[in-house]
Amino acid sequence: MNTPTARLRRLFPLSWRDTLVTGGVFAGAMLLCALLLPLYGDGGYISMVFVLAVVLVSYWTNGYFYGMLMSVSSVLCVNYLFTYPYYHLNFTISGYPIAFVTMLVVSLIISTITTQAREKEKLRVAAEAERVRANLLRSISHDLRTPLTIILGTCSTLLENDATLSPQKRREMLASMQTDTDWLIRMVENLLSITRMSGEGTVLNKQPEVVEEVVADVVRKFRSHFREPPVRVQVPEEPLEAPMDPILIAQVLSNLLNNVVHHAQSATHIDLRVWKEGECAVFEVRDDGPGFSPAVLNALSGGGPIDIPGTRADRSRNMGIGLSVCLSIIRAHGGQLRAQTAPEGGASVRFTLPLQEVPYEQSPQHSHR
Repeated sequence: MNTPTARLRRLFPLSWRDTLVTGGVFAGAMLLCALLLPLYGDGGYISMVFVLAVVLVSYWTNGYFYGMLMSVSSVLCVNYLFTYPYYHLNFTISGYPIAFVTMLVVSLIISTITTQAREKEKLRVAAEAERVRANLLRSISHDLRTPLTIILGTCSTLLENDATLSPQKRREMLASMQTDTDWLIRMVENLLSITRMSGEGTVLNKQPEVVEEVVADVVRKFRSHFREPPVRVQVPEEPLEAPMDPILIAQVLSNLLNNVVHHAQSATHIDLRVWKEGECAVFEVRDDGPGFSPAVLNALSGGGPIDIPGTRADRSRNMGIGLSVCLSIIRAHGGQLRAQTAPEGGASVRFTLPLQEVPYEQSPQHSHR
């Protein structure tokens, strides 16, 4: 609601963070002046120190309140502590009104610039999020409709021609329905994850998990659906624990394994490796297929939502949605993800998870090479 009260709260917000920033800068300015005063007794620099403090507070805090508070406090502090007679307020000092007005104007100008910049950034982020949602809906509308239409047609054929269909034909049609249904389930799971990761106030259900157990569960489920290509797993000899949301990390690994099946049909095997590197657990999924296409690598290098061009029939956009989910999940865990075509051939996707708890931030942290 854009009521007068709401506008006032936006312009003059109060927060513990900004209060601590203001107090810290003010204390730092006083300490600096106290240390310099015995060395440079004229005190001509003191006003400039507090002007700088006003600029910093106005820039680092939200709204106008803290910059104006810093202006008033600075003028009073200079008057009371650093102007003769010391420890007395003297409002008749020559130039006092000019100093007060100057600091106040400086705080208002800096606060206005930073407040407007933050508002513009919020609008830009909101517009970008809306554009992403619209593009996502457009890119998946046909992809969702196509398998649903095929499933409906197959069901109708089975019902209408049950007596004339051979057992082999019936099994083939049921297998096709199962394949399309599995694909739809993965798509819906990815869409739910995108919605979850893009919401404000996102809180991950992170807890220490044994990496080997998560990997083993993902591989077991993958093998129950796909016999080929085989997955070769390599994990550390010593148990490795990392704070994670196990359901989301399992989805990342599942997406990467499924991408090999659906987009690297010539691959003869998949290597899934995990190792410890510094303060991170490193995961890598690599195959010996044709590697990533230029379109995929270009989309990955952009760092934003991935919309990979393709025909409706080959469902190549599903790969983009799956990779977008992986990027969002790893970023939310404080890790990094990179993808490349290996020099010896084949696609390689590697991501890291910090071994220590990292707070979730919405700002991008992933990188690609």
